[in-house]
Amino acid sequence: MHMLALGLMSGTSLDGIDAALVETDGETVRATGAALTIPYDDDLRNGLRSVLGGTGPVAEVEQRLTQAHAQAVQRLLGQAGIDAERVGVIGFHGHTILHRPEQRRTWQIGDRALLARLTGIRVVGDFRSDDVAAGGQGAPLVPVYHAALAQGLAAPLAVLNLGGVGNVTWIGADGTLLAFDTGPGNALIDDWALTHTGRPVDEGGALAAAGSIDRAAVDGFAGHDYFSALPPKSLDRDDFQAMAASLVAGKGAADGAATLTAFTVRAVALAAQHFPAPVSRWLVCGGGRHNPVLMRMLAAQLAAPVAPVETVGWDGDALEAQAFAFLAVRSLRGLPLTFPGTTGVPQPLTGGRVTVF
Repeated sequence: MHMLALGLMSGTSLDGIDAALVETDGETVRATGAALTIPYDDDLRNGLRSVLGGTGPVAEVEQRLTQAHAQAVQRLLGQAGIDAERVGVIGFHGHTILHRPEQRRTWQIGDRALLARLTGIRVVGDFRSDDVAAGGQGAPLVPVYHAALAQGLAAPLAVLNLGGVGNVTWIGADGTLLAFDTGPGNALIDDWALTHTGRPVDEGGALAAAGSIDRAAVDGFAGHDYFSALPPKSLDRDDFQAMAASLVAGKGAADGAATLTAFTVRAVALAAQHFPAPVSRWLVCGGGRHNPVLMRMLAAQLAAPVAPVETVGWDGDALEAQAFAFLAVRSLRGLPLTFPGTTGVPQPLTGGRVTVF
């Protein structure tokens, strides 16, 4: 039942496309393979920004996005020396431009049929719609993959993903899963850095390291109703934009970056109040783990050791792309992708749509 699957991920941080190979049966991971990240050029990144919220030239951007994903597939297979015929399926997340589960709406752009034609490989996409239609949050989707990787590790364990939005998976000693979005991940920091420096990220946390945190602003941010709401719960990338902008208005570039970084960390710390039991450690994946200031703040505020996922042999840059390869195989087998404890869906639910070339 194991097959070679290829996963693709375009995250809310708008940094680029992650692509990764996994050999899996959708329940266990036999091996992980080559992976790569292709940064978006400014034109495509700006195009994606222009359609966030579901407005603007969606069809045009969707086509360009899909073509970029096809190029990522071809580049990864070339790098790995693997023919397309050996790949059983592509898991294609697309790019989220709107996520309003309370309205039973979620929108990931990406043309599965075009991707299948361009690559010659069947494609599974549209992973969230069934969950949202059934009353779930539609996110996060990766927890079942975290659980597969974490077999044999000491539990309870928290796996924290810091992309544009932060999300956490709590894995109990008996395999019980609880997962939800913690709050902003890198999105607020990235947007601030772009506005004030012209760079799309605070590289190395240098901007935040040079600034001072406004503790009153952080306390005000922590008072948002989202943090006391019980999980499962999820967010759109821009849900905290207006509030954050008002709290850091008038600050210099460095002080604003430091304060926004502290927002992300406080959100993670507040997430721990919802865990059924304290965790033995936090394992961090996603782009946020490359920010040493953010990681130091997490270590100072969380009550258990904090380390990047590489300490247990995982690839934190490829993890989400790997997850969509894993989820695609689960979809082909009709296995659940989401669970009451991960999205709030009433019962374990499969999902995804298959398109052949």
